[in-house]
Amino acid sequence: MTNPTPRNQGKKISRTMEPEKYARLKAEAAAPYRGLRKFVYVVCGASGAIGAFVFLAQVLAGRDVGAALPNLTLQVGIVALMVFLYRLDKEKKRRS
Repeated sequence: MTNPTPRNQGKKISRTMEPEKYARLKAEAAAPYRGLRKFVYVVCGASGAIGAFVFLAQVLAGRDVGAALPNLTLQVGIVALMVFLYRLDKEKKRRS
């Protein structure tokens, strides 16, 4: 019969963690996926800005203004929402 051996046998286990690593892990535990959320805010905001530019060009050109104007307002609203959410997330980070 074989004797089971611990996985860390022969390795010295550090009992203390580096302060920078501990602070980073603590921040991630307090607000998980913050980096991913910020990335999504930036990407959706950029997409809305591109859409707003396209619909603004259609409105200025006078092509199908009746359909382009509601789409333009929707795209501007999306950009405003993403800016609001990004700032809200940034303020939460500052508070914690």
